[in-house]
Amino acid sequence: MHYQAINLNEKLSKINDLWSPNVIGELNDYQFKLIKIAGDFEWHSHQDTDKVFMTLEGEMIIDFRDGQVKISKGEMFIVPRGIEMKPSAEKECHIMLVEPRGVVDTGGTESE
Repeated sequence: MHYQAINLNEKLSKINDLWSPNVIGELNDYQFKLIKIAGDFEWHSHQDTDKVFMTLEGEMIIDFRDGQVKISKGEMFIVPRGIEMKPSAEKECHIMLVEPRGVVDTGGTESE
C-alpha cells in the first residue's frame, strides 16, 4: 500500500478550465471534486442528492429563487436536494465539491 496525502494546491494548479470538476478522491459512493469557477453558471437543481460546496480560495455566491448565500474561503454550504440554484463568482474561486459518484454538473439539464 502506498500512503500519500492529496495536495489540493498541486491538484488545483493543474486545472486550466473553469466550471470543469476534477475528481481527486472517492469515499464509498462519494467523490471529492476540485473546480475553479468565475462568472455565472446556469440555474439548475439536483433532484436526487444534496450538494456540498467548500470554498478553498476566493468567494462564491449561490443564488436561489428566494435568496442567496455567500461562501468565503474556509466556509462550506450544503444545498438540499431539489433546490434550484445558480452558482457564481465575481473573481476566480477554487472550490471542493462532495457529491455521489455519477452526478453530472451540466447546468440546466437537471432542473426540469
